[in-house]
Amino acid sequence: MFESRISRPLAITVSCLSVLVALLVWQILATQGLLGQNFPGSFKTLKELAWWLSDPFFYNGPNDLGIGTNLLISLRRVLIGYCLAVLVAVPLGLFVGISQIAQSSVNPFVQLLKPVSPLAWLPIGLFVFRDSEITGIFVIFISSIWPTLINTAFGVTSINQDFLKVSRSLGASQFRTVVKVVLPAVMPNILAGMRISMGTAWLVIVAAEMLLGSGIGYFIWNEWNNLSLPNIFVAIIVIGFAGLVLDQIFGLLQRRFDYQD
Repeated sequence: MFESRISRPLAITVSCLSVLVALLVWQILATQGLLGQNFPGSFKTLKELAWWLSDPFFYNGPNDLGIGTNLLISLRRVLIGYCLAVLVAVPLGLFVGISQIAQSSVNPFVQLLKPVSPLAWLPIGLFVFRDSEITGIFVIFISSIWPTLINTAFGVTSINQDFLKVSRSLGASQFRTVVKVVLPAVMPNILAGMRISMGTAWLVIVAAEMLLGSGIGYFIWNEWNNLSLPNIFVAIIVIGFAGLVLDQIFGLLQRRFDYQD
């Protein structure tokens, strides 16, 4: 038998305890040398995290930025590239879902380009734009567009045809049908695609910035060159927390447009 749904306070308590246990195990393994010589423990990592968070937005030159400053640089690139991708993917997904001709025209490009690693576009972006900032936005755009486009198109093809028949019988134009019937009906699919796209964008920007310079990805690469493993773990924690916040925002939006109840 499956367990009944636990209360929210109990769930939070269990989550906190599991994190504390993980930190304790990490510290013990590091102290005993089971993770390698000079491997930082959780206590040292948390101490470094507290130091970085005490003044997260300092600026001592392009190669010496606070963890918060690097995070904001990455978020700026992600949000610009991501918003551009959504502006293209949602209308195109609606069009592909509505029109069989559009689906046949776009599908080869989706199937060909979707499996390509976003980092494969990095040298092409650098060659074309000759600017690391624009290249980072371009890589985010190209990696974010597919999940939203595919989910939107799938949502349109899954709409109950009775809704469209009622709309036509009431004399609604095609544009009004799309705005008043199709778009609200596929909103859960759109938000699901947007949520996946944001997760993909956040994964990609960290790897891309190791080559582009500045941002949280470059921070990790720079600390590796300085052989500072504690600071790398600090960046991993910050990246994970930022990704968690972004995902929770989309989770709230999805629940807002959940029609199951």
